[in-house]
Amino acid sequence: MSCKIAPSLLAANFGCLREEINRVNDSEADWLHIDVMDGVFVPNISFGFPVMEYIKELSKKPLDVHLMITDPAKFINEVKDSGAYIMNVHYEACLHLHRTIQQIKECGMKAAVTLNPHTPVILLEDIIRDVDMVLIMSVNPGFGGQKFIENSIEKVSRLKELILRKNSSALIEVDGGINLETGKKIVDAGADVLVAGNSVFRASDPVEMISKLKML
Repeated sequence: MSCKIAPSLLAANFGCLREEINRVNDSEADWLHIDVMDGVFVPNISFGFPVMEYIKELSKKPLDVHLMITDPAKFINEVKDSGAYIMNVHYEACLHLHRTIQQIKECGMKAAVTLNPHTPVILLEDIIRDVDMVLIMSVNPGFGGQKFIENSIEKVSRLKELILRKNSSALIEVDGGINLETGKKIVDAGADVLVAGNSVFRASDPVEMISKLKML
């Protein structure tokens, strides 16, 4: 069974956004990964809900929305209205994570939680059966094009063990420095979904690269 691929729109050329999204539409990609940054939780700003409304109109792929913002629970309804299939919030940004996960599900979206590189997977032990997916950041969040953190491979393995031990159905997603080499290591460790930015949108043939990643 091939892994799911979620190209990260953060790496796209926003000067020709329609064309970039159409490339993803024409590919074997499963989702389109959308990073929303507020310049507070992470040291960068990306785009907000008006742009996401435009993306929703163009994308034929389900939207995997990753909120790198403080207090993401305040924007659950806006994320839903922007067309998100899955809403991803950071463990580090949620004071009441269980409540936030339940509210996301009540809005009809899949619920996911993200862990920064320094956050251990054991902290999810009491909630792993409640989430649909866990995103492991394999770079420090905020900027694309960073070097892959090798410890992420062991982290994925530990998360897989936790999921199996707790009889959870949560998927494992990994984001940061993903290419054909690192992607293979991550998939072998137990990942189900790969988020790929530069390796896709900077490729000479993004559609072909997505196909190669999907077969890892």
